[in-house]
Amino acid sequence: MSLDPAVRSRIESLLQSNRVVLFMKGVPDAPQCGFSAKAVGVLNALLPEGYAHIDVLSDPEIREGIKEYGQWPTIPQLYIGGELVGGSDIVEQMVNSGELHAALGVPAPDRTPPTVSVTPAAVQMLRDAAANAGEGYAVQVEVDPRFQTRLQLAPADANAIAVEVDGLRLQFDLAGVRRADGLSIDWVDDERGRGLVIENPNAPPKVRPISPAEVAQRVAAGTLTLVDVRPAEERALASVNVAFETIDDGALQRLEALDKSTPLAFLCHHGNRSMQAGEHFRGLGFREVYNVEGGIDAWADVDGAIPKY
Repeated sequence: MSLDPAVRSRIESLLQSNRVVLFMKGVPDAPQCGFSAKAVGVLNALLPEGYAHIDVLSDPEIREGIKEYGQWPTIPQLYIGGELVGGSDIVEQMVNSGELHAALGVPAPDRTPPTVSVTPAAVQMLRDAAANAGEGYAVQVEVDPRFQTRLQLAPADANAIAVEVDGLRLQFDLAGVRRADGLSIDWVDDERGRGLVIENPNAPPKVRPISPAEVAQRVAAGTLTLVDVRPAEERALASVNVAFETIDDGALQRLEALDKSTPLAFLCHHGNRSMQAGEHFRGLGFREVYNVEGGIDAWADVDGAIPKY
């Protein structure tokens, strides 16, 4: 199958205009497949100033054309300086070896093993699991950009960043190794349930509930920014009588660019959409994020001027 000249020209124009281009499913803030998410995690860590990205799901011509252009059958695809690097597996291999840093012209990676603590009960459980998997297995620890931690068994890799705890080998991918500093792993069987409990001191604090009264007080004092995530038609039905931001038009991007220490509270109808918004901003690194409990519906209970709908 030959590539349509017009599509080829579009691709070449993109590659000539941008040194680093990621053809992916979705966008960096919302990848639409796990492989695209992995590539984005690597590039976000190495290129915090940004890079060009193309959502192939919104452009079918490019989605099929880029596969033909580089003779690479899958998405995502990373190009640097007009040359195809590969997909997410190759990107991960290159970042762990340091080759990707060199290709991007960024400083060599810090391969210092993280400081982690594992309780004897967790060591025993994980060591048994690795032994049951067969000879030469270790526990692979991945901490993604949202500080979600995943443990899985993997073949022991002599070149991996690793720590040994009482005969248990923990291996870390380079993209998330610094996020794992201070990680603690425990095994519990109590009122919390039965399983591993992982604590990460680097993770942003959880989204906290906040009452309408406290929001009003703090907004008036200038110590909190309220964001109403409802669309304009809902806000027209019922709206709070304090200053607030919205996510209309380009407002979301402006809010995302705020200093990560900015206290934010999110409001919707009943508290569900606002919780999702809060988790999104928490994932971006904001350290003081609140969800208005009960939403505008609860606010109407304390302010009779606000109608319910």
